[in-house]
Amino acid sequence: MTVNDAVVKRIVELLNERKMTQYRLEQLSGIQHGHMQWIMSGKSKTVTFSTVLRLASGFGMTVIEFLDSDLFLFENLDVE
Repeated sequence: MTVNDAVVKRIVELLNERKMTQYRLEQLSGIQHGHMQWIMSGKSKTVTFSTVLRLASGFGMTVIEFLDSDLFLFENLDVE
């Protein structure tokens, strides 16, 4: 799984956990709808660290908390 795939899975996981809509996350994080759609559809091949920071902020958590998932373990990722 790519890092981008892991980010999308983590977003979906947190949205479900918090019973939050993608639209609400966009509002809270300041990420434009088009960009979020691009990420969620898998068209984005490079989710930047600043985007991860915004996502974490939108969920009301630190970036460390956002990344605190087995999804981001080295052995679970295709890292080049």
